[in-house]
Amino acid sequence: MGVSILFALLVLTLELFMSINASAAKPVKQVPAEALLSFRHYMKTCPQAEGIIQQKVVDWLEKDFTLAAAIIRLHFHDCVVRGCDASILLNHPGSERRAFASYTLRGFQVMDDIKAELERQCPKTVSCADILTAAARDATIMAGGPFWEVPFGRRDGKISIAREADEIVPQGHENITALIQLFNEKGLNMLDLVTLSGAHTIGRSTCFAFKQRLANFNGTRKPDPSLNSMYLNFFLKRNCRKDSDFVFLDAITPKTFDTQYYTNLHKKLGLLSTDQLLKSDVRTSPFVDALGSQPSLFESQFAASMVKLGNVQVLTRPNEGEIRVNCNFVNA
Repeated sequence: MGVSILFALLVLTLELFMSINASAAKPVKQVPAEALLSFRHYMKTCPQAEGIIQQKVVDWLEKDFTLAAAIIRLHFHDCVVRGCDASILLNHPGSERRAFASYTLRGFQVMDDIKAELERQCPKTVSCADILTAAARDATIMAGGPFWEVPFGRRDGKISIAREADEIVPQGHENITALIQLFNEKGLNMLDLVTLSGAHTIGRSTCFAFKQRLANFNGTRKPDPSLNSMYLNFFLKRNCRKDSDFVFLDAITPKTFDTQYYTNLHKKLGLLSTDQLLKSDVRTSPFVDALGSQPSLFESQFAASMVKLGNVQVLTRPNEGEIRVNCNFVNA
């Protein structure tokens, strides 16, 4: 065999070797965490899981309908801090649950009740993160909202820090740019922001959350000019004697999951600053108009946006998080 042929074979062998090594060195693109969620996750290990969650939610809401909005809010607070990992349920000094931003959160007893029953039926199987996500869906349905399929497989986080909740969770007085940025960081867009804000069609707020709008808005010693004067003088001032008093977020149909929330914004009846700003900001106003005028669009989009919210920064791999035995504490 001639030298030139040997040289050519050597070059081909070297190129093949380098090609194989280059392929091996190239990082393999990891599957997104949410792609590992599945509608069949508990099919074999705990097929009754969804039924148990649903029945418990129904039982609690039949006793107190205000828990519907509370559970949806609890789910949102969980997902915007460290993702949907049930870190909001951890109950220890310095946890998210102890943060100022979490002061009025409710629904913890509902989660404990559901978890206790699931531990009896399927020990160490169903995560607290999955329970909270499914409970938010079932609470929405009980309030008259839409159904959506919840994929399962979330694992529970082990870290919960109060400071993070106070820094991240919206408090009702942020500007729209800050809200858009927060949602973008979580993989959610402006449509999701306006749609998920529509959850304020039910639920309540403490007067503390919006008292700056009533008398000394931005240091002007006057009420917020974007607040309907009749609403201000004959409803809010009469019902807000103390900071701890509660007022319905939707003054017209507070117990019904509908598009009245968006109609209220047209009439300057948005309770929180962040509510009313959705209508006055040119970036979000078109979404307010569209969702408010098309109830079927609102329902379908709310379902879609809640699925996206429930997929934020989920822990799904075996080396991530755990399946808590008690939602209040990490496993021993």
